[in-house]
Amino acid sequence: MTTLRLRPESPADEAPVARVLAAAFARPDVATPPEVGLVEELRHSPAWIPELAMVAEYGGEVVAYALLTRVGVRTERGTWPALALGPVAVARHRQRMGHGTAAVQAALDAATELGERLVVVLGDPAYYRRFGFGPADRLGLTSPWSGLGEPWQALVLPPSASGEPPPPAGEVIFPPPWSRV
Repeated sequence: MTTLRLRPESPADEAPVARVLAAAFARPDVATPPEVGLVEELRHSPAWIPELAMVAEYGGEVVAYALLTRVGVRTERGTWPALALGPVAVARHRQRMGHGTAAVQAALDAATELGERLVVVLGDPAYYRRFGFGPADRLGLTSPWSGLGEPWQALVLPPSASGEPPPPAGEVIFPPPWSRV
């Protein structure tokens, strides 16, 4: 029986991850979806946290991907660390089988273990609600995507061993690669 294996991305996964992303975000107007380039740029940026680039492998094939990278929440008292979820992608032939959900949950669990406290995402509220995401504006978080309403979401992760509070309200600052998506 084949089982789903969840693990952090390795260098050997870069091409399979690119294929999953390209298929999941394919559009007729571009040869390569911007999400493929986004992940490549993030890999080579200070926002990259290797333990939080999660792949789901089924039968030796990378079938899903969920990425958490560093962002900051700018406040009057400074910038606080947070994470952005995305892109999330599932191979077309493995969609609606729980692989994407498993990859996202594995990434969120790994972030919690690392003591992270806040994750933001821009996506379908009906999908991300299952992980506990809710409207980011309720936490006083703004971003270039705030105007999109419900898709701009946030999740406060369980407290770390240090009992650190989540970052305060403020403007979420994304690293430069995000400005090209």
